[in-house]
Amino acid sequence: MLHTGAVDSGQDKPTAGERRPRSAVVVNPVKVADLDDFRRTVDGALTEAGWPQPMWFETTVEDPGRGQTEEAVKAGAEVVFACGGDGTVMACVTALAGSDVALAVLPQGTGNLLAANLGLSNDLAAGLEVAVERGMRRLDVGVVDDQCFAVMAGMGFDAQMLDSTSETTKKRIGWPAYIMGAAKHLRDRPMRVSLRIDDQPPLRRRARSVLVANVGRLQGGVRLLTDAEPDDGWLDVAVLTPRTLRHWLAMGWALIRRRGSVPRMEVFRARKVEIVSNRAQPRQLDGDLIEPGRALKAEIRPESLWLCVPRPERHPDLSVDADAAAERGERLVEDARRE
Repeated sequence: MLHTGAVDSGQDKPTAGERRPRSAVVVNPVKVADLDDFRRTVDGALTEAGWPQPMWFETTVEDPGRGQTEEAVKAGAEVVFACGGDGTVMACVTALAGSDVALAVLPQGTGNLLAANLGLSNDLAAGLEVAVERGMRRLDVGVVDDQCFAVMAGMGFDAQMLDSTSETTKKRIGWPAYIMGAAKHLRDRPMRVSLRIDDQPPLRRRARSVLVANVGRLQGGVRLLTDAEPDDGWLDVAVLTPRTLRHWLAMGWALIRRRGSVPRMEVFRARKVEIVSNRAQPRQLDGDLIEPGRALKAEIRPESLWLCVPRPERHPDLSVDADAAAERGERLVEDARRE
């Protein structure tokens, strides 16, 4: 198999007898401005890197990517490129968890959480380079019902923010659009929650949001949970309890400074967690809204997902080397276009 760690950068075509993996692209056509040009770029870059031509699968409203990914695996794909927003990536994560097929992210949405944690933004060249360099990491995933998440699940304010953020505004200004969505709910009343960590007695809080995280970075590169690691076998549970605008400002300032504790935030660690609210709440998985509900139950599934990551692949921060990978990726794409 291909999961042997990163190879040297500067690789071009494979040496005689060396095999490159078969791949598939699962793409949300709504998120790509020019699908034909996008396909030519991806095909050309992979050919330049010595990879076989990828298989292509388009998502639909009825199936945002899970079925297409399962079809790609049956067809022999060893790497699946997820091209789209959070919903596309989460569908691919769900389909690939527990398999030996690797996920690579080519983000096309405006708020892709997993791409943000990889430091990829919407950089197609960087995403391609990360895959062809074959830096690999086996990640934990979280499970909620029959869906998996790689970054975090949430209930309360964070999901309200997503629900109130305009798609038009996201397309125009990118991730800062979420700030505008958040501002609409800063003064909402808190929810009363019962929080059960593993088999411990329940804790009761008045919270604005409860986040269950495998990785700690939010949109815009803000790292909410500095100790969260994607392969430590634990979920980090953050309970946010701000009540006033001053509390929100103090939290924001602490996150921007990136040192010391964050006021109005408690953090717990769990293998499984159950959150029950006194009323139905918006909920999200990896930045994608799911049905509102009064409860959110999540548990860790250790070392379930092979992910293509920037190097060095064992660093706690998944985004290490992302900028350098972007530069190498630009050269790869330019060489492919010249060909």
